[in-house]
Amino acid sequence: MMNKGKYYITTAIAYTSRKPHIGNSYEIVLTDAIARYKRMQGFDVFFLTGTDEHGQKIEEIAAAEGITPKEHVDKVAGEIREICDLLNTTYNKFIRTTDTDHEKVVQKIFKKLYEQGDIYKSEYEGLYCTPCESFWTQSQLVDGKCPDCGREVKPAKEEAYFLRLSKYQKQLEEFIEKNDQFIYPEARKKEMLNNFIKPGLEDLCVSRTSFKWGIPVTFDENHVIYVWIDALSNYITAIGYDPDGSSEQYKKYWPADAHIIGKDIVRFHTIYWPIMLMALGEPLPKQVYGHPWLLFGEDKMSKSKGNVIYADELVKLFGVDAVRYYLLSEMPHANDGSISYSTMIERFNSDLANTLGNLVNRTVAMSKKYFGGQIMAPTAPEAVDEELKACALETVKKVEQAFAAFKIADAAEAVMNLAKRSNKYIDETMPWALAKDESQKERLGTVLYNLLESIRFIGILLQPFMPETGEKIFAQIGTDIKDYDSLEHFGAVKAGSFTGEASPLFSRIDVKQKQEEIDALMEAKKPAKKPQVEGLAQITIEDFAKVELRAAKITACEPIKKAKKLLKLTLDDGSDTPRTVASGIAPWYKPEDLIGKTVVVVANLKPATLCGVESNGMILAADAGENDVKVLFLEGVPAGAKVR
Repeated sequence: MMNKGKYYITTAIAYTSRKPHIGNSYEIVLTDAIARYKRMQGFDVFFLTGTDEHGQKIEEIAAAEGITPKEHVDKVAGEIREICDLLNTTYNKFIRTTDTDHEKVVQKIFKKLYEQGDIYKSEYEGLYCTPCESFWTQSQLVDGKCPDCGREVKPAKEEAYFLRLSKYQKQLEEFIEKNDQFIYPEARKKEMLNNFIKPGLEDLCVSRTSFKWGIPVTFDENHVIYVWIDALSNYITAIGYDPDGSSEQYKKYWPADAHIIGKDIVRFHTIYWPIMLMALGEPLPKQVYGHPWLLFGEDKMSKSKGNVIYADELVKLFGVDAVRYYLLSEMPHANDGSISYSTMIERFNSDLANTLGNLVNRTVAMSKKYFGGQIMAPTAPEAVDEELKACALETVKKVEQAFAAFKIADAAEAVMNLAKRSNKYIDETMPWALAKDESQKERLGTVLYNLLESIRFIGILLQPFMPETGEKIFAQIGTDIKDYDSLEHFGAVKAGSFTGEASPLFSRIDVKQKQEEIDALMEAKKPAKKPQVEGLAQITIEDFAKVELRAAKITACEPIKKAKKLLKLTLDDGSDTPRTVASGIAPWYKPEDLIGKTVVVVANLKPATLCGVESNGMILAADAGENDVKVLFLEGVPAGAKVR
């Protein structure tokens, strides 16, 4: 096969906050299918994926777990890589942003941009969303919350370094308008130009001082390099970029041919990333494809909604290739896709068991029955054969066009339509009737030859979607001719060779039995129910009266050494003596956020010594969701007031 040159493709790197659900895993399967298809075509493919492992959110999650950030990201990065491997993806490199070589080059990039004046030091004051690691102005908020994720934002003010986005705005705008396919699909391009670039770009905060879990700025030890320069640079550090002299691998593969990313991070990849590259004097990627989301029914997947589906669970229920096929065939090109257990069962039975599995099984079985598995030469053609041949050759073109436009579901549909056309050909030619007439033996051999060749086309074209199934098909029809170039002509199956054994590729799912498995899985995943009020142990009013609740103002607050979860609070509860309370709220609150606030304290709780601090009381707080705690604050209530 002729080498068609290089093709460098990447996923976005997955954030290591927690194990990814199937909606997150869709991207790696999508990118793998494109990479596999490009390799089949003869391209020298480099496929990059990996994990984004720094930031305040990671630091806070690790603190809540009582472990180091590195311990946390090692665990989650391991889970992410296991899922990539489970889904049979063929990445060439799995980069982690905690890799030493990545960190060193990121420090060099930051320093280079600073020394040439593209990064400068200033101060940031705004509203910060920790999960998104983004600063916002008041006007950018939606209903007072983060416009990206809808969560609460907190006021933040700190010294920071900034990247001069404004300096490159005109250059970026001209590049996007000149390179029509750079942002894909078209709707994402219009959104970036009209909503973000043309209204004017504000310079971007690229360092932080309020947390430590990040790559240190080499010339300013108080700062760590903020997520965008750290994470986005992975696409070039992974293949050997270095401001002091890049590797031959980098020179070979850069610029990237395609960044495959979720639609929610198009702005970062088509504004921040290109400007970083412009400032470094490096070529821009050829294309950024912002794919839609995979929803559960019509909702985003969320643990709080109890609708999270994980790749390993689906694989256990349906098998790897069935999961890959569903993800790639069900997701529309521009709109959000949907996944549910019922539609998975339906597609499994209709497409994989009935259409594909039945075609292969009965064709090989008839070959065994009528010719002992020997493949006969197609010496008795008829007009009906030409339609099948034309369909097979046209399918190759349709698949090529669909992959070129990232319309992977259309490619999957085209292959499945060839399987349907082949089944129709069986109905048209009726091999079982031909077998009854000895004079039709050549015609029967020709029909089966055409079916086996059509199945060979299907096996090759299915490899990007279902690689294991493709190999099973080749084994059953007894061919080793599976290169993409062989699809230029119909008729590569060797007459005189023998088929393998007929074996069902996909056995039909018993809907009732599978639903019982799913119900058991869903039940096991449900969070433990909180006791209902009527189930609580009851107390009398006299019992409650024994608890003395007072309003208390926090006058001082500091972390407790060697205690990741505890803060030492000094309270004014209206008495002459300040009260000290040790509270396990450090994962959710910083001392400066609490000073001056009024809380409710259990004033007559028996003292306890926690990590060397004598705690006299307890402040009231509420469980506000998974891994979230909210302290109860009072407004307009004087210190010392009794709470009844």
